[in-house]
Amino acid sequence: MSRFVMASAAAVLMSATLANAAEPIALRDMGSFHVGGRLVEISGKPVKEVTFTPGGVPAKVDPNGTYQVEQMYVQYFLPAVEKGAYPLLMWHGGGLTGVTYETTPDGREGWLNYFLRKGWAVYNSDAVERGRAGWAQYPDIFKSEPVFLTTANPFERFRIGDGPNSYNSDPTKRKLLPGNQFPNDGYENFVKQNVPRWTTTDDAIIAAYIAEIDRVGPSIILFHSQAGSFGFKVAQARPDKVKALIAIEPAGVGDPAKVESLKNIPTLIVYGDYIEQDSRWPKIRATGVAFAEGIKAAGGSVDVVDLPKAGIKGNSHMVMMDKNNAEVAALIQKWLEGKGLTK
Repeated sequence: MSRFVMASAAAVLMSATLANAAEPIALRDMGSFHVGGRLVEISGKPVKEVTFTPGGVPAKVDPNGTYQVEQMYVQYFLPAVEKGAYPLLMWHGGGLTGVTYETTPDGREGWLNYFLRKGWAVYNSDAVERGRAGWAQYPDIFKSEPVFLTTANPFERFRIGDGPNSYNSDPTKRKLLPGNQFPNDGYENFVKQNVPRWTTTDDAIIAAYIAEIDRVGPSIILFHSQAGSFGFKVAQARPDKVKALIAIEPAGVGDPAKVESLKNIPTLIVYGDYIEQDSRWPKIRATGVAFAEGIKAAGGSVDVVDLPKAGIKGNSHMVMMDKNNAEVAALIQKWLEGKGLTK
């Protein structure tokens, strides 16, 4: 266990309380923007006649021409009293959007509100091909077909349920992992957040995230799951602008040949519970830890926190949605304070 965990776990457990939802959040500004993307020419397609409204007059639509594609959507919230030394960028995982960090599936405050209340300027995004970022044509631009998830898939794959066939449409008949903290009563709301994802858009996503960093300026990145490789690779591309990395169960890592570029960026990697009994996550975690050791060997600072060993138990892959999400957020906040990243 790292010195950070030993020194702070007890304090975090005592101080982690839910934010007072009745207290208004004071902002000095909020808004949104699209960033990144490129122009693509499409040609050789037949002109179609489309009736856009039932009973309306058909219109000819020529699909040939220039398209704006691979842009990313970012929504920002700037607190009236800013206490974070740098903006906090929140990047979601695969098949998800920025909703990941908003209200939890069972109606509690998410990490977006938690860190706003702590005085962080928060930038929450929908990555390329997700949500309000928009899609591009398949197969002309997105070369692979999209991947869709069944209702049962996240329950059985995100360490919520106890393995294959643990999901049931009746919440009372679902086989949850013992002590699991995911809000089972909000699971239907969670799967409503799921969106298609592609497996061939990584380069476009990384390019858009780099564009976000270039626009916002020096920032801290908090990223989850699929965004593991994005967070580390963007930091390797812009090491002067990334001031800290917070990897929540990263499913991928950066370029091992470029770990030295991360040596001046303090990094926190957080893993939830039930890792050892999962079919995939022992290997995924081992890859992440090996990457962390590479950063350390290059002279960097990395804290790897296994939540059960820190006394925070029952977390699924969706740590920021679990019933103890404020407890984990408090651990992250304490780490940020310990690294001198607050005003």
